[in-house]
Amino acid sequence: MYGPERQQEILRLAREGGRVDVLSLATEFQVTAETIRRDLKALDRAGLLRRVHGGAIPAGRLDFEPDLAERESTAADEKDRIAHAALAELPAEGSVILDAGSTVARMAAALPLEAEMTAVTHSLPTAARLADHPGIQLHLVGGRVRHRTRAAVDAWSLRAYGEIRADVLFLAANGFSTAHGLTTPDLAEAAVKRAAVAAARRVVLLADSGKHGQEHFARFGDLTDVDLLITDTGLDPADAAAIEKAGTAVVRA
Repeated sequence: MYGPERQQEILRLAREGGRVDVLSLATEFQVTAETIRRDLKALDRAGLLRRVHGGAIPAGRLDFEPDLAERESTAADEKDRIAHAALAELPAEGSVILDAGSTVARMAAALPLEAEMTAVTHSLPTAARLADHPGIQLHLVGGRVRHRTRAAVDAWSLRAYGEIRADVLFLAANGFSTAHGLTTPDLAEAAVKRAAVAAARRVVLLADSGKHGQEHFARFGDLTDVDLLITDTGLDPADAAAIEKAGTAVVRA
């Protein structure tokens, strides 16, 4: 099968199923994963598909949101490196806000036992990782829990973040870029993220390079709201330089 024929078939599968993933396509068409990634990149550039973690969705579906299990398994090695790099940004005996996100949850699990600080989170998975930590004074923000992300949202969460001032926020996003800012699929989660940004003196974004250039339905800030981006080496050095020129420091772990 020639490349254009394969791309046409990939487009059909995406429209019928709502999304396609790289590994399944590689198996179906008996080509390498890298070949499929090039196909998806070509379709993305043509405006026919939108690339997401591990695959693609039909163009226009800015509300697509992977479930928690898929987030945990996507770019796992990169997320581990980012999470461990983020430990260097912890304040000594200060206070932190931990956003809802798989990389932030990995960071919480990696906190050394000797760490001592106050931690605030609206993420149930992150809270579960910290509940037994001997040096953490844990505050769990309440609200309506979204099943897809296990994160608390709505009025209770917004009110809680309006009442605190933390040293550092470790932030998550589904997409980030200098052009489109910080985005996520859900408006309620975006509102909580915006409130968390306002509640912190310093903002550290933990996001793997696959999220760079992605744009989702709900925008909750500019990339310039972020003091430090910790990502992986998959982020092109030219893109990293552009982000730093705009005012955000970048660490490529």
